[in-house]
Order: sequence, then C-alpha cells, then structure tokens
Amino acid sequence: MDPATAGILAGMHPRIVKYDLLAELGRGGMATVYRALDRRLGREVAIKVIHPHLRDSREVAARFETEARAVAKLRHPNIVEVYDVSDAGEEELYLVVELLAGTTLRTILQRRAVLPPEIAAALGMELLGALAHAHAGGVIHRDIKPENVLVELRPPRTDDASGSDVVGSRAVVKLTDFGIAKLLDAQGITSTGQVLGSPAHMAPEQIEGAEVDGRADIFAVGVLLYECMVGNLPFDGNNPAQVLRRVLEASYREAQSARPSVGSRWSAILARALARKPEDRFSHATEMREALSSELSRLGIASPRSELEAWLADPEAYEQSLKTSLRGTLCALGTSATVSRDYLGAAADFNRALALFPADPQLLRIVARMNRSRARARALRRASSGALAMTIVVGATAGIVRLWKRAHMATHDAPTTDTASATVQSAPVLDMTAAAPSPIASATATRPASLPSQRGTRSVAAPPPPRMREGDPNGIERTLTLDLQPSVGVTVAIDTGPPLDVHSGATLTLDGLAHALTFTCPVCEPMNVSLRASDKSETLHVVVPVRPATLVIAGEPESAYQIVEMPEIAVRAGNNTIPVLSMFRVVTVRQIETHEERRIRVKAGDVARVSF
Repeated sequence: MDPATAGILAGMHPRIVKYDLLAELGRGGMATVYRALDRRLGREVAIKVIHPHLRDSREVAARFETEARAVAKLRHPNIVEVYDVSDAGEEELYLVVELLAGTTLRTILQRRAVLPPEIAAALGMELLGALAHAHAGGVIHRDIKPENVLVELRPPRTDDASGSDVVGSRAVVKLTDFGIAKLLDAQGITSTGQVLGSPAHMAPEQIEGAEVDGRADIFAVGVLLYECMVGNLPFDGNNPAQVLRRVLEASYREAQSARPSVGSRWSAILARALARKPEDRFSHATEMREALSSELSRLGIASPRSELEAWLADPEAYEQSLKTSLRGTLCALGTSATVSRDYLGAAADFNRALALFPADPQLLRIVARMNRSRARARALRRASSGALAMTIVVGATAGIVRLWKRAHMATHDAPTTDTASATVQSAPVLDMTAAAPSPIASATATRPASLPSQRGTRSVAAPPPPRMREGDPNGIERTLTLDLQPSVGVTVAIDTGPPLDVHSGATLTLDGLAHALTFTCPVCEPMNVSLRASDKSETLHVVVPVRPATLVIAGEPESAYQIVEMPEIAVRAGNNTIPVLSMFRVVTVRQIETHEERRIRVKAGDVARVSF
C-alpha cells in the first residue's frame, strides 16, 4: 500500500502515535479491532481500541494499564501475544496484539454447525493449556466464547537447506481477549447494570457479581465444547434475561440427550464442567485437560493435535473416516466391558456406536441380545437366587462376544452407511443397570490397556471374577461409580478383601454397610477412603497420588524453558519435579528463546534427561 493511500485510510480511523491504522477488522461490545502497521518495526499488527464511552470512565482508564500489562506478560503458544499497550497520557486506550491469518471458531461453527466430539476435545485441550498458564499467572479470561478463539491451518514449513518439510503441527489454536472483561469492570456489572461478557457463556457466580476464579473459565469452556459437540448452546433463550435465568438454574439438556452421537462419556465431562457450583466442577484447567486426553486415549487417539490438523485439512473426509473407525473401536470396547461385567460401560460404548450407525443390522442384533439378557436377569433376580441370575448373565455375555466377533469379521472391510429412514433418535438404547449380579462387593475389570494409535482394536481376555462377599442383612444394595485419577491401572481393596482391578467409569456394587477402601497402583501411594453406611448410589471421586518424575534439563542456566503440556509448571536447567497422573507421560520441553523442542517420556518415580 502506497503512503498516500495509507494516509487517507488512517484519517478515517482513530489516531495512534506509533501506528498507522489501515483497516477495520471487526467491532464488538467493548472494542473495535483494526489492522495496523507498526512503523518502528515495519510489521503488521492488530490493535483493539476500546470504545470511547468506556474509555472516558476514570475508573476504567486507571485500571487499564495495570491489568493490560499483566495480560501482556502471558507467553504461551495458544495465547495471542500482546505486543504493546497504550500509555497513560494517550487519547485512546488500546492493546496491540499479533495479527493472525486464521478464522474464528464462531466462523467455523457457522460453516460446519457441529464438530466431531473428538475434534472439539482436541480444541479444548489447546484452550485449557492456555488457561492453565494464564491462571498460574493470576489472569482469568472471563469471556471465553467461539468469537475469541482463533484457528489456523498453516502451510508446511520447509527446511531452507534440504528443501524437505519440517516436522511440526500446522494446526494453530489461539485464545484472545484475555482479561478484557476485568479491565472494564472488576465486578462483572457496569454502573448501568449491563452484564459484561456473553451471558450464555458466563458462569453463575460471574452473573451474580461474586468473585470469580479459574473455575469460571472452566464453565465457559464447557459451554463452548457443548456448542461444538451438540450444535447449539446449552443455555439458550429468546432474550438475555431468559438465558441468564437458565444459567443460574443450571437448566439445560444433557449433551447425549440433545445429540446421542456425543455419547455418555463426553456428556459426563461436559456436565462436570457445567456444574452450578464451582466446587463441583473440575478444580483447575489441567484436570479438565487430562479428562479430555484420557477419553481420547481410550478411543485410540494418541495425538489430538494431529487429528485436529487432519480435520482442518479436509473436514468431510476426516469425519467419515473417524465415524467408520469409531464403530470398530466402540464395539471392541463395549465387548471388552461386557466380558468384564462392566455393564454400564458396555451400554455407554454400544449406545454411541448405535447413535453413529442406527440402522446397522449387526449392532441391532447385539443390542437385542443384551436387552434380552437384561430382561431375563431382572426377572430372575425377582424370582430366583442370585447365583442362577449370574449363570444367565454369563451365558448371555458369551453369546454377545461370539455375535460381535462374527459380525466384526463379516463387516470389517465393508463400509456401513445410514439409511435414509434411520435417525439417531430411533436407535435402541441399552440399559444394563439391572443386568449385574445380585448384591456383591464387585468391581468391573480394566478396559484394554492400550489401543493402537490409528484407532485400531484389540481383543482382551476376561479377568478372573472378583471375590464374592456376604451382603447387608437388610438387603440394601448401592452402586459406586468410580471417577479415578489415574484413570487406569488402579486396584482397590474392600475392607480386608483382595485387590480388584478398576478404572475410571467402573462400578462397585456394595451393600449398605460402612466400608474401608484402599486404592493404589504400581507407581502410586495408597489412598484410603472411608465409606459411611448408606442406601444411596453415588459417584466416588478419588485421586490416587502418583509419585512425581524428575526431569533433568541439560542447558544454559540463564535460558528459560517450558513444558508445553504443563505451562503452569516452572522449569529450569537442572533437576525439576514433574507431576504425572499415570505411570508414563510424554512431555514437550521447549527452550523459549530459540523455540527448540524436545519430546521425552517421563516415568513416575524415575529420572529422565533432556539436553539442549
């Protein structure tokens, strides 16, 4: 652009001393965004200029510089970098940030309407990594929504010397507008009573004007992921007042009910993020990130960022491939859960497979067999002994496994398509809650220890049955659903009984008496949990402490380092204590000044070394 044209355009926009404003990029409730030229460095940037009616408030102006400079200190691959902030004496209040070539998640949703849950989860992991870093620095976003998420698929990088492509993710996800809402109103409400932020994405405590922490951002991520997976907002209404009331009442339709293809496992993660009370949500961004990562790993997705890159490159082809592969993976997991007597887990996986392929004849036969065994077990539990009911269920389980193996072999290479008349809502739903044996202290066995990275499947041998125990003389039976961290590889001993293999999502069927549970794993410290006598079923959240790993970084002492997957952890040259949530964890160590990266696997209780 020639200087004369730039001068004409600049005359139409606010005047900022160090920058030439070239074009308006967008306008929101708090600021107008311009593409601008940094005259000193000769680079294009984006400048967010706060609207005059907000700028003229003395309170806003006094707080702006302090808060903006706190946001500017954030340095993370998933956070839009802040280059500059207006000085106290300038006429305009503005932030200067990096200019990106991508599009907003809102634009993507307008084009695609809904994303595969696995792609939404991959996006969520990127955002939660950014939030973990920001929260560790004391910065709360307060306005997370698709409009503030930028997504870009960059072209492959080429090595100038060899001409070959440089290995590295091309998918870039960045969160912008950190702390803007707080800059404008510390209480979340303006002097005129207008709510700052997006009502449908705001946590209840933020709407009520209470003090907020990182769990408000977790709520907003839950709203964002719900919209990505389901295709609409959880809290909707004809006007802002209706939306606010529904948020405060926690009135929304569960994700799996609104779109069955989401499945109960993703729906449960969203429900926890959307809990009305902050203490019922994930306690921090890293915990929710681990929950997303764990479910992706269970489905055989080892590199979420690579999946995101493949989807951005060709959404239609990727979604069809993912859908086909999920059928095999979910059915293999469901069959393994049935063998292990994890009937709720089996129902969850087969239900989602059915929602994806509601007219599949092999799946329908498997469902019919499972539903018949459920009905027979229920009748026998009312009229016969628990042992006879167990015999029927075990026989039905063997039939399901044989039926699935035959169906899988017959259709392994044949694509399955939906018929025009079939709908997701018409698919049968498995209800296996009554198919389990009568009162025992039992636990479901672990799921497959691992899945191939290309979403393949493997067969899993049935574990030995757990020891039977005498039940409550009052005949009370209750179910404990386990929410475990680590999610797999854990054992539990009930009172003085032998250890049983369990995993997150497994269920324990107990009597109504008090019990002592001891959870452990090969690299964990034992965790003792006391259960009071009760007749109510519940979800038991247990974090079994895993021994940390030691990471030794060999490099220049004055250099700065970062673990990409755990941005809240400060690392340096020398010995570093790294928390892990299971036996192994792969981490990426980045030298911040040079952007060099090293990927290394760390083991709980062991020492790993990396050199720069």
